[in-house]
Amino acid sequence: MPLNHIDLKVLGISTPINTDGPKPVDIKLTSKLTDFMRPYGVFESDEELAHRMDVLNKVNLLVREWIRDVSRKKNNIPESKIDSFGGMVCTFGSYRLGAQTKGADIDTLCVAPIHVERTDFFSSFIELLKEQSEVKDLRAVEEAYVPVIKMAFDGIEICCLPDWRYPQSHRI
Repeated sequence: MPLNHIDLKVLGISTPINTDGPKPVDIKLTSKLTDFMRPYGVFESDEELAHRMDVLNKVNLLVREWIRDVSRKKNNIPESKIDSFGGMVCTFGSYRLGAQTKGADIDTLCVAPIHVERTDFFSSFIELLKEQSEVKDLRAVEEAYVPVIKMAFDGIEICCLPDWRYPQSHRI
């Protein structure tokens, strides 16, 4: 059954190729594939999925804390504006699509206001992460075409990419 195009929210620069939901045969085949793969241990348990969500929540809180700290250090930003800047961690890739396998990494985009600079991401954010007991194997690849911070956070591999594409007045 097609989705109502009036209610369709486009999350990119183009509309979906197809907005039809799955057909009964698609649901049946998906179920068969899932049953076939389950004995091979590729799916995470509910507890493992909950742990991933908990880790993402902690990383999101750290990003928000870091943005507040960086904002306080910038001399031209009034204290009353600091909490309004927002910032957040967004997921993408296989985790975002719900197609990750057991133990797969989580690709994240750390969205910060434009007054938080790339150098801040690779200096003060790294320092904040080093202080966290949950963080292991922390490494920064600042000069890569796609700059990234990689780490294991409480046993979950995370790749953090920086992003500064929204104005300071926009709260996420």
